Amino acid sequence: MALTQQQRVELSSLVGDRRVDAVVAGRARMVLWRDEGHSAEEVAALAGVSRPTVNTWVRRYHACGMAGLADRPRPGKPAEVPGSVRARILALTRMTPPAVTGLTHWSSRELANYLARHEDIRVSHNFIADLWRQHGLAPHRSGTFKLSRDPAFADKVVDIVGLYLDPPDGAVVLCVDEKTQVQALDRTQPLLPIDFDRSEKRTHDYVRHGTTNLFAALDAATGQVTARCFPKRRGSEFLTFMKTVAAAYPDRELHVIVDNLSTHATDEVKAWLAANPRIVFHFTPTGSSWLNMIEIWFGIITRQAIRRGTFTSVTRLTRAINDYVTAWNTNAKPFVWTATPSEILAKVRWVHTEVRKLLTNNEK
Repeated sequence: MALTQQQRVELSSLVGDRRVDAVVAGRARMVLWRDEGHSAEEVAALAGVSRPTVNTWVRRYHACGMAGLADRPRPGKPAEVPGSVRARILALTRMTPPAVTGLTHWSSRELANYLARHEDIRVSHNFIADLWRQHGLAPHRSGTFKLSRDPAFADKVVDIVGLYLDPPDGAVVLCVDEKTQVQALDRTQPLLPIDFDRSEKRTHDYVRHGTTNLFAALDAATGQVTARCFPKRRGSEFLTFMKTVAAAYPDRELHVIVDNLSTHATDEVKAWLAANPRIVFHFTPTGSSWLNMIEIWFGIITRQAIRRGTFTSVTRLTRAINDYVTAWNTNAKPFVWTATPSEILAKVRWVHTEVRKLLTNNEK
């Protein structure tokens, strides 16, 4: 029985969704392969299963739809696992694997093997994976964090957030920074555009055609962005860019939020600021560039215009960036900052406490 267009789209979305169990996604893929004209033997070879298995899942899908790809409840009482074993699994999961394992993080199979070898606890890796899901644990994932050690952290947070929430009357608040070393990447083969039930595809390898440095200033009140690309990022380029930005706001008091990069505080920049008292720099705390809202915009342009782009030269990359900025400014909207300084400082104190607890627990 041939699949309808809607069925193919539903199955393709199941295959491409990382939140879907890999086993279920594999069954959906087998149904799609059969619909594409592959024989059961060919699908079995592609999926690494037997031919009867392929026929079973194709038959169950046509009989029950998407629900047919899920496992049916198995008869019999499930095996009981003592609470002490569950607690031990959860405790080990929340710790760095022992040095004897040579691992940086646990997988369900590695943890099952470790328990069997070293603690005479025998449970399946499927049980461990289910237990992780129940408790929201995903040791294969990792994130990043950064706690500022700036002694003036609190004062700077109050200063910068105060500009967002209650800017001085008649003043302009600008968020300024640079996105450095933006690469002009060209794929080794042509891009395959999006098509019905098929995502865009590009080769994994690429050719580098040079880099550029994107300087940008975000008007916190309007969302308008002033941007310019330079081949290098030095104090001279930063000062040239700031003079351009300042010229766009003549006779206005400017409060400029920047990070602590050395190019933002060269002798030439300091002399220019002294000669233009209407312009005031506000420096973010060390390691806290997240306070600068231009970083939000950098993330947006990276996702929407740069990361998936194909550029045969730096000139084409620069043109694409300029086109994006122009399009952005035609319908610019400001980012709305809602967190107060007291809320931020309270959360930072809580994070410091939690980090100390995690480090202490991991040492036990």
